[in-house]
Amino acid sequence: MQEALMQQGLDITLFGMGIVFTFLLLLVICTTIMSRVMTRFFPEAEPSASSPAPALQSAAGNARLRKIIEEAIKQHRNRRK
Repeated sequence: MQEALMQQGLDITLFGMGIVFTFLLLLVICTTIMSRVMTRFFPEAEPSASSPAPALQSAAGNARLRKIIEEAIKQHRNRRK
Protein backbone atom coordinates (compact mmCIF):
# COMPACT_ATOMS: atom_id res chain seq x y z
CA MET A 1 0.00 0.00 0.00
CA GLN A 2 2.78 2.42 0.97
CA GLU A 3 4.71 1.68 -2.22
CA ALA A 4 1.64 2.23 -4.37
CA LEU A 5 1.10 5.68 -2.83
CA MET A 6 4.76 6.58 -3.31
CA GLN A 7 4.61 5.45 -6.95
CA GLN A 8 1.43 7.44 -7.53
CA GLY A 9 2.99 10.54 -5.99
CA LEU A 10 6.09 10.15 -8.15
CA ASP A 11 3.95 9.68 -11.28
CA ILE A 12 1.91 12.82 -10.55
CA THR A 13 5.08 14.81 -9.84
CA LEU A 14 6.77 13.75 -13.07
CA PHE A 15 3.57 14.34 -15.07
CA GLY A 16 3.24 17.85 -13.63
CA MET A 17 6.89 18.67 -14.27
CA GLY A 18 6.52 17.41 -17.84
CA ILE A 19 3.52 19.65 -18.44
CA VAL A 20 5.35 22.70 -17.04
CA PHE A 21 8.45 21.93 -19.12
CA THR A 22 6.35 21.52 -22.26
CA PHE A 23 4.50 24.78 -21.62
CA LEU A 24 7.74 26.71 -21.06
CA LEU A 25 9.28 25.21 -24.18
CA LEU A 26 6.25 26.24 -26.25
CA LEU A 27 6.38 29.71 -24.71
CA VAL A 28 10.04 30.15 -25.73
CA ILE A 29 9.34 28.88 -29.25
CA CYS A 30 6.31 31.18 -29.71
CA THR A 31 8.21 34.18 -28.34
CA THR A 32 11.11 33.53 -30.71
CA ILE A 33 8.79 33.19 -33.70
CA MET A 34 6.90 36.39 -32.80
CA SER A 35 10.17 38.26 -32.38
CA ARG A 36 11.38 37.18 -35.81
CA VAL A 37 8.06 38.08 -37.43
CA MET A 38 8.04 41.54 -35.83
CA THR A 39 11.64 42.33 -36.82
CA ARG A 40 11.05 41.10 -40.36
CA PHE A 41 7.77 42.87 -41.13
CA PHE A 42 8.08 45.87 -38.80
CA PRO A 43 11.75 46.92 -38.67
CA GLU A 44 12.74 49.78 -36.42
CA ALA A 45 13.04 53.11 -38.17
CA GLU A 46 16.58 54.30 -38.62
CA PRO A 47 17.33 57.52 -36.71
CA SER A 48 17.33 60.51 -39.00
CA ALA A 49 20.57 62.39 -39.48
CA SER A 50 18.84 65.76 -39.01
CA SER A 51 18.01 65.22 -35.32
CA PRO A 52 20.86 66.38 -33.06
CA ALA A 53 22.45 63.87 -30.76
CA PRO A 54 22.16 64.59 -27.01
CA ALA A 55 25.92 65.01 -26.76
CA LEU A 56 25.87 67.72 -29.43
CA GLN A 57 23.39 70.08 -27.75
CA SER A 58 24.28 73.74 -27.63
CA ALA A 59 25.95 75.26 -24.60
CA ALA A 60 23.00 77.62 -24.12
CA GLY A 61 20.63 74.67 -23.92
CA ASN A 62 22.82 73.00 -21.32
CA ALA A 63 23.03 76.19 -19.24
CA ARG A 64 19.24 76.58 -19.35
CA LEU A 65 18.75 72.97 -18.34
CA ARG A 66 21.20 73.41 -15.46
CA LYS A 67 19.25 76.43 -14.17
CA ILE A 68 15.96 74.56 -14.38
CA ILE A 69 17.39 71.63 -12.42
CA GLU A 70 18.89 73.94 -9.79
CA GLU A 71 15.55 75.70 -9.30
CA ALA A 72 13.74 72.37 -8.99
CA ILE A 73 16.21 71.25 -6.33
CA LYS A 74 15.75 74.52 -4.43
CA GLN A 75 11.96 74.16 -4.49
CA HIS A 76 12.19 70.57 -3.33
CA ARG A 77 14.47 71.47 -0.43
CA ASN A 78 12.23 74.40 0.59
CA ARG A 79 9.17 72.11 0.72
CA ARG A 80 10.92 69.64 2.99
CA LYS A 81 11.68 72.28 5.65
